[in-house]
Amino acid sequence: MGSIEAFPRTIRTRTLADTWRAAPIPGSGVVRVREARLEDFAAIRALQRLAAPYSAPCSLRQLESRLLAFPAGQMVAVSDGQVVGAASNLIVPWDDRGIDHTWRGVTADGYFTTHDAGAQTLYGAELFVDTSRRGFSAGRTLHQARRRLCRRLDLRRIITTARLPGYGAVREVLTPELYAMRVIWGDIADAAMRFQMAQGFQYCGILRNYLPEDADSCGYAALMAWLNPLHRPPGPPAFENSERPRKCA
Repeated sequence: MGSIEAFPRTIRTRTLADTWRAAPIPGSGVVRVREARLEDFAAIRALQRLAAPYSAPCSLRQLESRLLAFPAGQMVAVSDGQVVGAASNLIVPWDDRGIDHTWRGVTADGYFTTHDAGAQTLYGAELFVDTSRRGFSAGRTLHQARRRLCRRLDLRRIITTARLPGYGAVREVLTPELYAMRVIWGDIADAAMRFQMAQGFQYCGILRNYLPEDADSCGYAALMAWLNPLHRPPGPPAFENSERPRKCA
């Protein structure tokens, strides 16, 4: 007896999601963050050339100096065995910096010899991700690692900056302060600053001549801060050379 076949046949159309599942994009797997190693230096420099063409990549001496100064602050994001992002951090006494600092000043020209383990501010000097893999959470995962480090060391805050890559096009009609405020209001879609805000950072003001070679930002940067909600400030000093306080009756 012949088989019975229903008509019309249902033909399943292959979707874009099916294609992604069938052939995963290299580097689009789970992103994990670990401390940077000497063998990561070539990949870090390649990321810098790709993500920040406005400035020269770090030298091998600078990367080695950072690793010696503060190993826990030098991070790479790895996916499928590939380095897809990197972040460099150091600890600085923030009262000595404020709104007038420059990247070269706070990082000792990228060598991180200004790192002070006894200070209370984690400074996010750099964060790069593979621009061909945006959307795969490398930047967000690196920010999470920064926050974990800040909490683990019981630091008061994280300070970092955001480029203003769209400012050069409107510099004749807007001040950098007004440009930043319009980003906050949602009138300007500046990806760099909006990304920092999405990670819980607050806008604190404009830095001038922060990175002069960043022509798109005209050397300006937005100062951003994240406060550690779990920070435990030191307790009050013990009573010295005085009587203990009397208990209330």
